Amino acid sequence: MIKLITGKKGTGKTKILIDTINDAVKTTNGCLVCIEKGTTLSNAINFRVRKCDTEYFGIESYTSFYGFVAGLMAGNYDIKEIYVDGIFKIIGREYDDFGKMLECLNKLTGEDVTVVFTVSADNEELPESVTKFLD
Repeated sequence: MIKLITGKKGTGKTKILIDTINDAVKTTNGCLVCIEKGTTLSNAINFRVRKCDTEYFGIESYTSFYGFVAGLMAGNYDIKEIYVDGIFKIIGREYDDFGKMLECLNKLTGEDVTVVFTVSADNEELPESVTKFLD
């Protein structure tokens, strides 16, 4: 399942994500993963969350991001939630490629794993291939 937290820069998306992650740690029966560019969130989220820095893994495209997530899931069947902060900061603003990747991730994760993205854009800017994943 894919979920998006959208809004322009400075609208509190990352704060919402941090609160969501820290709340999930209290109730999950599986593993949680947080993916970001750099290590900004390391001190703000619970130590039980696996943190992944995309710079360390050389993730620079939507294809490599998908492969990275697929590899995480293949290596750990207990992953229940994956949180991604700043997907456009990680890869760039190729909206159509982002929509295609979301579709692929949605098939990969099904109903078993939730993937939450912060997206620095207003809903009106995003194509239907992306907005169909809004709550």
